[in-house]
Amino acid sequence: MESLRVQRLQPGVGGTLRSLRPGVTAGASLAVASAPRRRRRPRRRSGCPGSSPPGAAATGPPAVLREAVEAVVRSFAKHTQGYGRVNVVEALQEFWQMKQSRGADLKNGALVVYEMVPSNSPPYVCYVTLPGGSCFGSFQFCPTKAEARRSAAKIALMNSVFNEHPSRRITDEFIEKSVSEALASFNGNREEADNPSTGIGAFRFMLESNKGKSMLEFQELMTVFQLLHWNGSLKAMRERQCSRQEVLAHYSHRALDDDIRNQMAMDWVNREQNIPGALSRELASTERELDEARLAGKELRFHKEKKDILMLAAGQLGNMHSSNC
Repeated sequence: MESLRVQRLQPGVGGTLRSLRPGVTAGASLAVASAPRRRRRPRRRSGCPGSSPPGAAATGPPAVLREAVEAVVRSFAKHTQGYGRVNVVEALQEFWQMKQSRGADLKNGALVVYEMVPSNSPPYVCYVTLPGGSCFGSFQFCPTKAEARRSAAKIALMNSVFNEHPSRRITDEFIEKSVSEALASFNGNREEADNPSTGIGAFRFMLESNKGKSMLEFQELMTVFQLLHWNGSLKAMRERQCSRQEVLAHYSHRALDDDIRNQMAMDWVNREQNIPGALSRELASTERELDEARLAGKELRFHKEKKDILMLAAGQLGNMHSSNC
């Protein structure tokens, strides 16, 4: 019985997957995955989980974002007794080593990982992945690879520092406010929020299960559910009669790994391989979304993971065509 339950929860096991709109907010993907369609009220901007912190998600002129980042870097240098121009790459690494020394639960250690996008000419692009999985990228025009690395480190340091503020923690007050806004947006009633079998109830359950965590920690967790929603796997699990509680319990402790990525890629290939040009169109759209989010200073894990999964799908599709020749 237990093995059957786990099998029903695996992406790609049974059911026909259908592509869903990419880029859906993580909390919303859980709340509305199988909820009946309702007339929505205009949404107000708020600090919901999954949203980027103020400054980091700025959509105004690039100069505003640069000024905000530089201000945080200068402040960081001042409060850490730094003199002159701070080395942001070293500062970012030291910040996470400090967190680990103070007891932060970093399962894979405090190492900050940089990834350069292959290019023979500027502008150069660099991504940085923080311990736990949050990802940021260079947000400026970078004439050198070293400058791209520093640019990525700046935005990552800004988010890391800001994430330590008490306002970025999931508290009872924050949960009540978020649930109330979700009820207003979906024209729901209070009984739904108290019923874990409803979409909003599942959203509340997810928040309460992560009480005390920061927004970046919550976003890292929700990336898994964003990808499952984008890939159509959540819909397939509902068709296999998996409850929201089963899905949440199974994937809340499941880190993104090569097995999940490969399975999602195979699911995509199985669903879309007979649609001419589907992969190239989806990949081009994903690359545009990734670039737009990077230049706006947003957290990039979802967009980058989606691109990596599509690249895996391209490799799998190529292997299938080769074997059929």
